[in-house]
Amino acid sequence: MTQDAPQQDGQESPSMPFRTLLYRFMFFDWLFRDVSAARNLFERHAALQHNRFMSRYLPVYLRRWSVMAAFDFALGFVLERVLQATLLSAWFFTWSCLTISGMVVITAAWLFLTFGRLS
Repeated sequence: MTQDAPQQDGQESPSMPFRTLLYRFMFFDWLFRDVSAARNLFERHAALQHNRFMSRYLPVYLRRWSVMAAFDFALGFVLERVLQATLLSAWFFTWSCLTISGMVVITAAWLFLTFGRLS
């Protein structure tokens, strides 16, 4: 059975694999165009305008990453205090620090694209 053909029970098969869907749910780089790959001034301006328009979705990704950071930190806290599993709690504390770093990057990109004055 091909992926484009509908299934027997009337439901359509998913149009993209779950791995790709999960990647697009957590990471936002697929939304933006590469300004440095533009060949001329018009393409560069169009890519920049596209990136400014798509920056409206960055707070959604910031919210997703903040939930993930809070979940990792809470799980690390529970594992350390309740179960005394220090190595496992260090794993989750490390991931919470990495997600907070990702949140800083998302915030900086959103601020520069939304409020930055590029002349």
